[in-house]
Amino acid sequence: MNDTQELARIGATAPRRVIGVGAMALLGGLLLYLAVAEPPQAMFWQVFLIALGGFALWFAMRMWEATGHTLILTEDALTDSDGTLVARLDNIEKVDRSTFAMKPSNGFLILLGTPDGAAWRPGLWWRMGRRIAIGGVTSGAVTKPVADVIAALLVQQGDED
Repeated sequence: MNDTQELARIGATAPRRVIGVGAMALLGGLLLYLAVAEPPQAMFWQVFLIALGGFALWFAMRMWEATGHTLILTEDALTDSDGTLVARLDNIEKVDRSTFAMKPSNGFLILLGTPDGAAWRPGLWWRMGRRIAIGGVTSGAVTKPVADVIAALLVQQGDED
């Protein structure tokens, strides 16, 4: 980790993690129960329900792992607590918190200048091409100020250029 000062953190609170992961795990359990207790007549649908239930349980596990991480904003970059670089601030073009932006619940969207590789932390953030979405099981009271800080840093960078 570099010596850059930490400006903000985004993380999921325990109740939000439990509710989000619990809903996915409950869905997976119900699908598996339905496939076994009330099997459909066609074998295809039973296999489909089992596969979908397994996927929902796998997704719940991934979400539990991912929401245990935090996002750390420094003067240079937004990184995951495991060291994954989410975005360098000099590559960010725009922060979008508008109502109709394609963003997660309680979150915001970042548009990059140059595309970056795809990455995904369910419930916390995802990156695809030039778009990064932050949020999901995070609190709006935490993500909104971070979006404002990033926007202010972008304005400050523009003034320095």
